[in-house]
Amino acid sequence: MTVLIDGKSLSIKQVHKVSRLNEKVKLNEQYIPNIISSREKIDDVLNGSETVYGVNTGFGDLANVTIDKNKTEELQKNLVHSHASGVGEPLDEDVVRGILLLRANTLSKGYSGVRFKVIKTLLKMLNEGVHPVIPCQGSVGASGDLAPLAHLSLVLIGEGEAYYDGEKMEGSLAMKEAGIEPISLKAKEGLALLNGTQMMTSIAALALHDAEILLKSAQIAGAMSLEALKGTSKAFDKRIHEVRPHPGQISCAKNLRKLTMGSEIMDSHKDCEKVQDPYTLRCMPQVYGAVKDSLDHIKRIVNIEMNSANDNPLVFSNGEVISGGNFHGQPIAFAMDLFSMAISEIGDISERTTDKLLDHDESGLPPFLTKEPGLNSGFMIAQYTAASLVSENKVLAHPASVDSIPTSVGQEDHVSMGSIAARQAIDILRNVEHVVAIELIASAQGLDYIDMDPGKGVKTAYNLIREHVEPLAEDRPLTPDIKRSLKLIKDGILVKRVEEEVGTLY
Repeated sequence: MTVLIDGKSLSIKQVHKVSRLNEKVKLNEQYIPNIISSREKIDDVLNGSETVYGVNTGFGDLANVTIDKNKTEELQKNLVHSHASGVGEPLDEDVVRGILLLRANTLSKGYSGVRFKVIKTLLKMLNEGVHPVIPCQGSVGASGDLAPLAHLSLVLIGEGEAYYDGEKMEGSLAMKEAGIEPISLKAKEGLALLNGTQMMTSIAALALHDAEILLKSAQIAGAMSLEALKGTSKAFDKRIHEVRPHPGQISCAKNLRKLTMGSEIMDSHKDCEKVQDPYTLRCMPQVYGAVKDSLDHIKRIVNIEMNSANDNPLVFSNGEVISGGNFHGQPIAFAMDLFSMAISEIGDISERTTDKLLDHDESGLPPFLTKEPGLNSGFMIAQYTAASLVSENKVLAHPASVDSIPTSVGQEDHVSMGSIAARQAIDILRNVEHVVAIELIASAQGLDYIDMDPGKGVKTAYNLIREHVEPLAEDRPLTPDIKRSLKLIKDGILVKRVEEEVGTLY
């Protein structure tokens, strides 16, 4: 299928399909007249006496410097050259594809004053697999992601570096190999390409897609651990959550009831002396539910940003060209800092639950989930790894958005640090995916020692784990097991298999 963009209806699901599944993209042709009309207004500015920022002036603190009409194209090229000052490792291919998609979508709204040719060339790069090499560091997220978008724009004009057909090469060669003609930037087009939040928003959109899968996976792992620890489902009683009606909490409690439905294990200890489970088990709906509510809030912000005009100045239908600050990354910066905190909490609960599975006094299971403790260490060091990752997240979750270092001699005197918030968020997400992967194999090992059937959702998850990870009879390197478990999470296989059995998890 082809994703049709129009500047107002792009979804996170479509970003995933284009960025990772290489779906083709096309502009909805009914919006081409708006793009052409917007460009004509920029041409009118060039032929008149009006002074407009970035069209016939310098940039940043040099906004008061007027540029000769005959040098406006040189101005745009110089802008791209000077701003391509990023450092660090290249962004991942899926993030770069997301940036190309989001930038084309924003420009297609018809408020940026670029030629249709610019958008068409961006889409050709995306569809033909020309992926600019974009360093991950260098944006403060104020006038958008200036440095990253400049590196993208270098390839658009036949410079810089790009990956094509799996090889890194000069941008001009990549464009030639793909049969794409580089463009020469006209007035305002360089500025329209660079002013925007596409790096941080691309990361945010892809992170949200993965986080929704991770949160469901964490609830599956939690339900498995609950059964292995012979916990109770009483804390998930619908009545408890209806009197504190946070939507995420209600959804999570419902999920846990689905996953443990029909459990012989739980039926076997209904009348035991144990009164309450530890918070990591009992409060999963309250904590994971709060994570879900946070992700839903962040999703709303990201959906708005993906479909917004966020460059500067903007061209309106009455002919006015108005300077503003839509490029400022604060909405995404706050959202990604909240994302980091929320996802970190999944890791906090998951690691503590794994620890309980290993504690014989707490679990009643063999120490460290091994039959011959002492001779074997079992899952001891896997829990160390989880603890290490959770501890690392404590540093990464420090909010980037509370910092601001002025740039451009104080003209840009408040910045969002949104790209830093986004990069920290994705690192935390990857750490927590590993933490939950460890809990999954530990909880499966715990269930091996219980001679009763768990709930049908838990049993389905257990059987899937055992298709890919053998029981730990004696010590072996656990990294390959963790990787296999991780793949079941990241590829969505775990969630898909369980939902086929119990219905949709929310």
